Amino acid sequence: MSLRINDIAPDFTAETTQGTIRFHEWIGDGWAVLFSHPKNFTPVCTTELGYMAGIMHEFEKRNTKILGISVDPVEDHIRWKDDIEKATGHRPNYPLIGDRDLTVAKLYDMLPASVEGTAEGRTPADNATVRSVFVIGPDKRIKLILTYPMTTGRNFDEILRALDSIQLTAKHQVATPAQWQQGDDVIVTPAVSDEEARKRFGDFEQVLPYLRKVKQPA
Repeated sequence: MSLRINDIAPDFTAETTQGTIRFHEWIGDGWAVLFSHPKNFTPVCTTELGYMAGIMHEFEKRNTKILGISVDPVEDHIRWKDDIEKATGHRPNYPLIGDRDLTVAKLYDMLPASVEGTAEGRTPADNATVRSVFVIGPDKRIKLILTYPMTTGRNFDEILRALDSIQLTAKHQVATPAQWQQGDDVIVTPAVSDEEARKRFGDFEQVLPYLRKVKQPA
């Protein structure tokens, strides 16, 4: 069965560039972003891993850990870091999973469970669906899933924006509108009555009977 938002993120034990981790234990009581790559030494992925290294501090400010995964062994990841730093000016200092036997890729429904063998001999095209981002909360549930084609580099600024929204709406009974950015007005959820909304948020703008806007809660 496919993974969906609010499913428990599958737990696993894996070898990484920073040693063995057990995923749920590694997340702890914070948040995590798991982002996958079809193959090492590929151009688009090289730029992505470097960009993530450059904005790692932004995730740390949000109590969020970064975990990369590529369908290749850990020793290749270590060599790949040199290319990533040369191309982007940033060297990944977050762990990268070596998913040589495709276990995590299958567990997260990025490759069919029926795929046999290991990463050896597989091309990026064989692993084209291993191009996903999973945002996982402290409750170990999946909060967001994004999957990209190999030719389209991921917008990690958008992932930060989405993370801000997810964390905000987890604390308050609000939702964020299209194109929302930090500090913009938010939407009161239908579960909150008008009276309760005034108690919680003060005055609100009633755009439609079912659309009420308020200032972003602190």
